[in-house]
Order: sequence, then C-alpha cells, then structure tokens
Amino acid sequence: MERQVAPARQARLADLIRQSGCTVALTGAGVSVPSGIPDFRTPETGLWSQVDPMEVAHIDVFERDPARFWSYYRPRFQSLGDKAPNRAHEALAELERRGLIEGVITQNIDRLHRAAGSENVIEVHGSIETSSCRRCATSFGVEEVEELFDAEGVAICSACGGPVKPDVVLFGELLAESTMARATDLAERAELMLCVGSSLAVYPVAGLPQLTLDQGGRLAIVTQGPTPFDAEAELKLEGEVDEELAAIVAALA
Repeated sequence: MERQVAPARQARLADLIRQSGCTVALTGAGVSVPSGIPDFRTPETGLWSQVDPMEVAHIDVFERDPARFWSYYRPRFQSLGDKAPNRAHEALAELERRGLIEGVITQNIDRLHRAAGSENVIEVHGSIETSSCRRCATSFGVEEVEELFDAEGVAICSACGGPVKPDVVLFGELLAESTMARATDLAERAELMLCVGSSLAVYPVAGLPQLTLDQGGRLAIVTQGPTPFDAEAELKLEGEVDEELAAIVAALA
C-alpha cells in the first residue's frame, strides 16, 4: 500500500478511477457520520457502545419482545428521518453520473445514497424506506410507521393487526440471496473497488473485496481506522470521508 501525503494519495486515487473500466463503491456506516449518524463501533460514540445489539436488534428480540425491539428502533427511525446526504454521498452520486463508477453497494439502511442521487444502489442490509407486516405483507412507508404504534409501543398492521417489522436485515437474519447475488456480481466485475467508511469486518459483505482481488481487481480504501485489507489495497486515505471524496471529484474535473 502506498504511503504519500494526502493530496498525492487523492490524485493517485483519481488516476485509478480514470484507468478503471469498472469501478464499484462499497460503503459502510462511516460514510454517513458527516451527516450526523453515529457509526457502530467507535468507542464511546458508536451505537453498539451504548447498547448490546443482540438485546435490541436481533430477530429473536423482535419476535419475543417487540416492545423492547421498537423501544430501540422507533427513536432510530425518528433520528434518521431528518438526516441529509453529505459530500461523500454527493461525490459518489456525481461519479456515477459521470460514468466513473458503476454502482454503490452499501451496508447502510439510511437511504442517503439514493437521496443524494445515486441510482444503482444495492442496500445489502435493507432500508428504513419501508416496513412490512409479517402476516399479510402490507408495506408501509417510513412516514407511515409512526401511525401504527399501539399503547405498548409496538407497530401493528392497520390492515390485519399483524406485527410490522422494518425492511432491514436484523442480527440473526440472512441477507437476501438476490441482493447478495447482485453485490457479488458487481464485486467480481470490478477492476477497482472503492471501500468507503467501512471497517470491512462484518460478513458476508466484508468478503466482497476479496472477490475483487481474486478476479485481478484493485482495492482503494477511504476510511478511518484499520481494516483487514489495508495491506492489499493500492492505497488508503484516512481523512474525513466527505473531504477526501470531494477532493477526488475535484481532481477528476
């Protein structure tokens, strides 16, 4: 991995993007931190430093104690509702508009890539955009869910009275096969995978960079903190993700 001053690394990444016939972005929670959304694992500020995810965000909790589940997820829905894309989301959308990246694979559920204008977005962990009844499959938009809560704080389907669950992948659930198939296809075709704001530690998504490497592609990493792929990346940028990506777009002008 190259070690250069920041402007040189940004220029080098811009060159890698220019040279690549197929660039794919893989994003994690860090890409949304500049939008005011905490990541998961940063000590003291990360979401999982405040609560055990297995106690609030596991499918077993949803099924066994939906009030406890929603006591965590309801405020999270409310907190994500007013968040706006930052320059990192906007930079990736601009690169797609210019034909310089083919798509975005994201672990995030916050919808901000789509809000920024990215069109080919693969949301491997689902999205808060909708919630669905587990009994009759009626779908509710994120703005409708608040009207579904009963006196116990549980979201109940207005059509059949069944339990309503966010259309996100909880701990204990498998990722949708069709979604992972799309992500795998992009990873295998990528000549360059741009990993942004992810620790690359949560599988199976964390295995996608290896698929790119196995097919002869390259990795570039824009994130703070170590990842398992640092030694195999062409280069790594460790500044604020919104500043780094904005600088790369400027270098490609």
